[in-house]
Amino acid sequence: MVSGERMDESGALAMDADAAPTVVGDALGGAWWRRWELPTWVVAAAIYLAWAGLVVFHASIPWPLLAIAAAYVLAWHFSLQHEAIHSWRSAPLWLRTAVVWPPIGGWLPYELYRHSHSIHHRDANLTYPGLDTESVYHREEDWARYSRPWRGVLMFNQTLLGRLTIGPILRLRKLVITEVGLLRARDYRNVWIWVRFAFGLAAVLWFVSAVGHMPIWKYYLVFVYPGLSLGLLRAFIEHRWGDHPEERVASVESNWLFGLLFLWNNLHIVHHAEPALPWYDIPRRYRGDREGWLRRNGAYVFPGYFDIARRWLLRPVFTPVHPDPPAKPAPKA
Repeated sequence: MVSGERMDESGALAMDADAAPTVVGDALGGAWWRRWELPTWVVAAAIYLAWAGLVVFHASIPWPLLAIAAAYVLAWHFSLQHEAIHSWRSAPLWLRTAVVWPPIGGWLPYELYRHSHSIHHRDANLTYPGLDTESVYHREEDWARYSRPWRGVLMFNQTLLGRLTIGPILRLRKLVITEVGLLRARDYRNVWIWVRFAFGLAAVLWFVSAVGHMPIWKYYLVFVYPGLSLGLLRAFIEHRWGDHPEERVASVESNWLFGLLFLWNNLHIVHHAEPALPWYDIPRRYRGDREGWLRRNGAYVFPGYFDIARRWLLRPVFTPVHPDPPAKPAPKA
C-alpha cells in the first residue's frame, strides 16, 4: 500500500489527507506546478466555468449543441471526481472532496461513488458479480432464471448503442435497488449521505432555475442524461473476464478529445497498476513501455472509440454471464 493510503471501515481503499503532500513530493518531483498538480486545478476551474456558462446561456445555444457540450462537461466532472478519489494528493482530502462534491451530475452522491469505486479497485475481484461493484457480469444461475425479455434488455445493453441509451436507466435502477435494499434491511448507513446530497442538489437546481432560468426537466433531459450516457462510454469496454486481473483491464488508445474527457483513464491498464499516478502523467507512462503494458493485459487494446463503435454499435461486446471462477489461476507464461 502506498504511503498516504489507509483502509476505511469497510475495508475499501481510502486516502490519508495528512500524508498527501509527502506522496506528491516524492512522486511528482520538484517543479512547482507538479508539486501542486496545477493541471488538475485548471481542469476543475474549466469544468465549473463551462457548466455555469452553459446553464446561464442555454437559451442561446441550439439544443443539440447544448446537449453535446453539457454531456462533455458533466462526464468530465465525473472524471475529476475519479481523480480526487485516487490522486490529487497535493490537496488534503477535505479540500479535494469539497471541490468535486457539488452534485452537478444530478444523480449520484460523491461519497457513494468514492466508496463503491474503492471496492472496485480490489483487482483480484475484477469482473466478479457481487464482488466487483462495477461489474456488468451476472452469475450463471442468475442468468438462467431471468426472463427472456430481461435477458434481451441486458444483451442490448452490451451493444454500444444500448449502453448509451438504456445504460443510464439500468445504472439508476441498480442504485435504487441497492439503496432501497439497505433501508429494508434497516441499514441506515447512507441516509445522511443522501440528506447532504439533497441539500447540495437543491442548491444546484436553484442555480439552474433561478439564475439560468432553465426548467428542471430540461436540465435532466439535456444535461444529466447525456452526461451519464457519455460517461458510460469509457466503461463499455474497459473490463472483461480474463484468467489474470491485468488481463481484465483494457487500453483504448484514443485522441486528445476523449483523453482529456476521461483524464486519460482510457489507458486503463496504467490506472489500475498505478492508481495514484496523476492523470496527465498516464500517457507518458504508457508510451514509455507500451509493449510491456500490452504484455501485462494480454493485448487487450483498441485504437479508439470510433473503432469500438464500428465493431459493437449494434453487436454485443460479450455475453455478460460470468464463468465459474477457477480453483486456482494458472501461472502466467
